[in-house]
Amino acid sequence: METKLSFRYDRKSDILYIDTRPPYAEQESEELGDEVIARLNPRTRDIETLEVLFFSTRPLREDVFELPIVADLRPLIT
Repeated sequence: METKLSFRYDRKSDILYIDTRPPYAEQESEELGDEVIARLNPRTRDIETLEVLFFSTRPLREDVFELPIVADLRPLIT
């Protein structure tokens, strides 16, 4: 299913959230590596939220930041 992404940054926790829907208690968690956490739909196992930990320090550690996921990006046509 196609969905719009929203990006939120929690400065205090230094976490970037990439959401396809608001978080909810039943979501399951899975570490994808490189301090990236996926929040999954408990029934379908689809990724609904990504949490990128220590986001502000990433440019200091590496030149390129890559998420360990595959995406199909297209413009939203309204």
